[in-house]
Amino acid sequence: MSVDNLLALLGIVMASAWTPGPNNMMLAASGVNYGLRATTPHIFGVFLGFGFMIFAISLGLGRVFIQYPILHEILRWGGAVMLIWVAWKIATAKRPGEAGAATKPFTFIQAAAFQWINPKAWIMCISISAQFLNPENPVASAATIAGVSMLGGATSATGWAWFGMLLARWLHTTARLRTFNWSMAAIILVGVLVVLFGGL
Repeated sequence: MSVDNLLALLGIVMASAWTPGPNNMMLAASGVNYGLRATTPHIFGVFLGFGFMIFAISLGLGRVFIQYPILHEILRWGGAVMLIWVAWKIATAKRPGEAGAATKPFTFIQAAAFQWINPKAWIMCISISAQFLNPENPVASAATIAGVSMLGGATSATGWAWFGMLLARWLHTTARLRTFNWSMAAIILVGVLVVLFGGL
């Protein structure tokens, strides 16, 4: 991959990774509710899981969904249902230590698996792969795409979780925490509606 293409890829990945989406909202909420250290497995699950996903799609998995559009629809609606459930869990999360509160954030496996039902992740994977994969050298170019994507994902995942941790100091009252959690859930729901009905 040329230097110009590599820089273009880096710019697109960074812009895409840092914009609000399900992963970033969940990481911010986890940072608020559990802190940065406890959110670390979630962070690693996001960027390593996404890196594996974009590598696999770059090598041809995306063609399966083009050939069988029903699989894309199943993924789209299944992912929407999962995201609505995640939004509800965030919105109704209790302060750690309260009766009925969740005791831990996403694990590495949960966060990595979530990438496969995350509509934003699919859109990024397919669009980036289509632009930057070199068919003459697919393995090397897929590895480059995955590596750059993991770099962008690592910085954004850590940044959003850290931002959430800093917000926790301000969100020390139950009312503020509840408002924050409902706001994060609302952003996820808006994203779901855009994906389902926005022509994406």
